[in-house]
Parts: sequence; C-alpha cells; structure tokens
Amino acid sequence: MSDLADTIQESASHSHETKLNAWIAIWVAITATFMALCNVKDGNIVQAMQQSQAKGIDAWSFYQAKSTKESIVQNNIEMLKVMKPAGYEALVAKQEEQVERYEKEKADIKKQAEGYQKDYDAINVFDDQFDMTDALLSISIALFGITSLTRKKWLYYFSIGASSIGIILGLAAFMKVSLHSDLISSILG
Repeated sequence: MSDLADTIQESASHSHETKLNAWIAIWVAITATFMALCNVKDGNIVQAMQQSQAKGIDAWSFYQAKSTKESIVQNNIEMLKVMKPAGYEALVAKQEEQVERYEKEKADIKKQAEGYQKDYDAINVFDDQFDMTDALLSISIALFGITSLTRKKWLYYFSIGASSIGIILGLAAFMKVSLHSDLISSILG
C-alpha cells in the first residue's frame, strides 16, 4: 500500500512539474519572440538616429563654412575701408550684401541643424525604451531558466512580472508612447 501511495504522490508531483515547465516554455517562447521583434524595430530606430545625427553634423559643418565665408568677407570689407581704392564704396556695399546673405543662410542652416538634433532626441527616447525592454526580457528568460531548475513559484511569478513589464515597455515603444525613465536610462546608459 505504501508503494501505491508513493507512486500516486510521485505522479502528482511529476504532473505539477510538467505543468510548470509547460507554462515556463510558453512564457519563454512569448518573451523571446517579442524580444526578437523589438530588436528588429530597435535596429531601425538606431539607423534613423544615425541618419539624423549625420544630417545634423553635415548641417553644422555647412553652418561653419558659411561662418568662415562671412568672416572672410568681413575682413575684405575692413581692408577695403582701410585701403580706400577707387570705387571702394560700391565694393563695400556688395560685400555687405554678401554678409547679410550669409547671416540669413546661417540662420536657416542653424534652424535645420537644431531640428535634426530634436529629431535625434525624440527618436532616442524610444531607443532607450527598446533597450530597457531588451534588458528586462533577457533577465526574465534567464529567470525562467532558473525557475525551471528550482521549481520556485515565487521566482516563476517574478519572472512573469519582469517579462510583462518588458512587454509593456516594448508595446509602448512600438506605439510611440513614451514610458521613458531617465533613472533607468542613466543606470543602463
């Protein structure tokens, strides 16, 4: 009779472990699949950030080139005023028109460069959010593995919590809803 009771208890225990492992496998599959999708989207975001940053650098370089040209023209104006060659007033007026043109062009370029920086900053929020998602999902997969070995229910629920928070952050990033945490970003950054 004792052997029968032991067999029944073993069978019940084995059934419970099988169910737990099945649920762990389901959660790992969901978590890993969502993490893969987030990694693809994050890669696209990083490319957009790089493009925005490159355009910003180009714009600031163009701004600097206009500043250099403007400085050269201003030096020409000063030299013309000192040397006072024949008809220098017309030459000075023409050079002053160039300075005004450069000032206007620089203002437009500056606005464009600052726009690229704003685009970069706006995109970076979601890059950070996907990074936090990736970290939480990776941690949860590791915790699911430990749960499978230890059979600790509290660890199973903790793993589900980490995975769920990661999925929520990822879904929010996909929908362009900022759940950005400066504290977490500073820790991970």
